[in-house]
Amino acid sequence: MTRLERSIGMVLRAGVAVSSACLAAGLLLSLSGLAASIATPLLQTGILVLICTPAARVLISTVEYVTQGDWQFAALTAIVLLELIASAVAALVFNRRL
Repeated sequence: MTRLERSIGMVLRAGVAVSSACLAAGLLLSLSGLAASIATPLLQTGILVLICTPAARVLISTVEYVTQGDWQFAALTAIVLLELIASAVAALVFNRRL
């Protein structure tokens, strides 16, 4: 297994684990009704981590390809990363509540 595969696997496992823990804790707190003020940020954090995990994978891939000097794949993954960032920015800008 290459260093890239290990790095990507670690990022994906960590993202899913952190997201699952936040979502589970937020759900339990929400259902129990004891700490609703804590449940909402936990649920939001879990969803945000889950959404950011694939973007982190693309970022790790880009850095690794640049490190290896594989410029074709570095350019392609950088384009994908820029598209992900552009779509996130567009979602934030165009879906603002007035």
